[in-house]
Amino acid sequence: MDTALVIGGTRFIGRHLVSDLLDHDYDVTIFNRGNHENPFEENDAVTHYEGDRTNETALERAKQEVEPDAVFDCVAYKPREVRAATEIFSDAEAYVYISSGDAYGNEEIPKREDETELRPCTMEQATDDSGETYGNRKAEGDRAIEAAADRGVNAYSVRPCIVYGPHDYTERLDYWIHRVANYDRVVVPGDGDNVWHRAYVEDVASALRTVAEEGTPGESYNVGDRRIVTIDEMLELIADALDTDIDIVHAGERELSAADLSPDDFILYRDYPHVLDTDKLANLGWDSTPLAEAMEKTVAESLDSDRDGSEYDPGRDAEERVLGVLDTL
Repeated sequence: MDTALVIGGTRFIGRHLVSDLLDHDYDVTIFNRGNHENPFEENDAVTHYEGDRTNETALERAKQEVEPDAVFDCVAYKPREVRAATEIFSDAEAYVYISSGDAYGNEEIPKREDETELRPCTMEQATDDSGETYGNRKAEGDRAIEAAADRGVNAYSVRPCIVYGPHDYTERLDYWIHRVANYDRVVVPGDGDNVWHRAYVEDVASALRTVAEEGTPGESYNVGDRRIVTIDEMLELIADALDTDIDIVHAGERELSAADLSPDDFILYRDYPHVLDTDKLANLGWDSTPLAEAMEKTVAESLDSDRDGSEYDPGRDAEERVLGVLDTL
């Protein structure tokens, strides 16, 4: 494969995917509405084709213009978009859909591609735009991939868990980075053993390319760090990247309630572990970046950006009240 069309391509996963494809000698075209800053605007190796991915005519024109060998769909959020794209690009050597670990419907450890049941998706959920139906819509997109492969389309699905890394506009990890950077004592809900599997964004990008090149049509592939860390271990990695020491203070529901907080007020906290089995992807020759290296890059870019994760901030005054309660125990 020599030519790639990336639907999306400028914000987070797509941005890193374009860089990965360029590093592997692909001719790359990005297709989007142009609503976000294009980091490749000055790069002559990347062509920009402007259009709305929900407009099938625009996708058809992009296909005719680019004639891509591989298509990577970073912004398919509704099942009908996946079905349309697999029809339009039915003769491509690879159509790779970004699904999600949230597509799984059962809480199992670990969640496996060919064993763990997917979420159901009603007709109403399939056309909804809310966060509550995100996993349902992604699961239905996965079923569309299987159906397309049954028709002979080289369609694949990649299911990342929580993605982190440079240029993460969600700012989920930025909250914790800035907590560690600015305070000696960091409040963590529970006992610090909370596990929510994460995936470094450069590894997600390489996974998408690897699946396009080596995967089996109709199959889905989980992607996440090969070494999974607890929330405490994540904070220690951040502290190491910052070359600082921190005092992690664990607070249970009783201590948090003294400040009208609950564990769910802290981003990236999850009561039941979320773990994806990544062996299927690893068997294609993929591997993940060492965690220390991934965190160093993530922290450095975060501190250079204007992101601080403040939208997730439970309030330092509230945390100080929790610390005061814990100090009296």
